[in-house]
Amino acid sequence: MFKRNPRSYLRIFGEFFYPRGGWYRAGRYVLYRLRRLPDPAHRISRGIAAGVFVTFTPLFGLHIAGALLLAWMIRGNYLAAILATFVGNPLTFPLIAGIALRFGSTLLGQPVREVRLYQVVDSFGRASSDIWHNFLAIFTPREAHWDSLIVFYDRVFLPYLIGGIIPGLIAAIVAYVLSRPVITAYQKQRVKRIRKRYEKRMAANAARVEEDET
Repeated sequence: MFKRNPRSYLRIFGEFFYPRGGWYRAGRYVLYRLRRLPDPAHRISRGIAAGVFVTFTPLFGLHIAGALLLAWMIRGNYLAAILATFVGNPLTFPLIAGIALRFGSTLLGQPVREVRLYQVVDSFGRASSDIWHNFLAIFTPREAHWDSLIVFYDRVFLPYLIGGIIPGLIAAIVAYVLSRPVITAYQKQRVKRIRKRYEKRMAANAARVEEDET
């Protein structure tokens, strides 16, 4: 009766795009965890800013590692940084990728093309496959090919990387400015509630002792 059926890979993949309970419930859970982190508000807000900034980079698969590194550099809360990478999800990535690629192409003087999210994902998948192929070519008779990787770097990765810096910084600053007073107010209210419960319990104990003495 205590056995749990392990989740299949198909279910895990599906829950990445639509978590159990929906995105609203998942978002509320992340906010709940952020508010209750045992750290000063400014450190939590720095962690949130780090996680938000990293979601604007094309380092797919390394967002958590990048958020932790950035949080360490700015002395932010690590768990807050990890939770804040939730900002980058299948609902927001089309907007983030579109802004970063358009802005980056403009800065680099490249023609601005309409790029869909599936095309970005496909290009990253092909680049990863080419990198793996070229790595195996070191140890096998295979021939390494770099032409497609050069095109990917020039047309996708570099514009995405350059174009995501300024929007990422703006989003990170906004996240920090908005989250710090909210977390500070929540922590103060939580301390007050804990103090009231403690005083109430102490008063009840004192009344019980007084009744026992009489």
